[in-house]
Amino acid sequence: MKISFLGHASLKIQIGNITLLVDPFISGNPKASHIDVDTLNADYILITHAHQDHILDVEQIAKRTGAIIISNYEIVSHFQTLDIQGHPMNHGGNWEFDFGRIKYVNAIHTSSFPDGSYGGQPGGFVIEGEHKNIYIAGDTALTYDMKLIPVSTKLDLAILPIGDNFTMGIDDAIIAADFVECDKILGYHFDTFGYIEINHDEAKRKFFENGKDLMLLEIGESIEL
Repeated sequence: MKISFLGHASLKIQIGNITLLVDPFISGNPKASHIDVDTLNADYILITHAHQDHILDVEQIAKRTGAIIISNYEIVSHFQTLDIQGHPMNHGGNWEFDFGRIKYVNAIHTSSFPDGSYGGQPGGFVIEGEHKNIYIAGDTALTYDMKLIPVSTKLDLAILPIGDNFTMGIDDAIIAADFVECDKILGYHFDTFGYIEINHDEAKRKFFENGKDLMLLEIGESIEL
């Protein structure tokens, strides 16, 4: 499993010969100007919630690639009206895809489309594929529901928002890592704009002092599990 950071909360995940994109917000992010949206391939696009900084490039990529949307019922329904195929899920639900299993889990945030229409309830994803298990938290506060994840899934990586203000920050993300029982953390949803800028050295130090490894990738950089 190969995971690439595309800036903000956008990810590309390779599982075998299948490509997943998560929350593609690239063309609107000046920090990701070196990522060409028109060359990104996708078999599936996972969407945690409907805010513009998570769905901006979904339609363009999905119509070019034929990617299938995976999200909550409301978001999938929205994109189906644009003739984009989707697989709707809701909290607690599991589904076996051709790349592995996904469980749609709770997140505490808001969710509305750019026009203000209802975007369903936000969520995160637990993905099991190629004998590796990852948790993508989405935009969320620290929540006690995270303790339920390791009851059924032993994680190899937790991808957590750390920018604060709109989501949990560094200190709560450390607690979240304890809740999901995973010491290998990939941080995201930070530095894109002023409200969520962080001190990288301080963040890594705090995680290290709590026995955890925080990875902060450059945009376009990848890791392999």
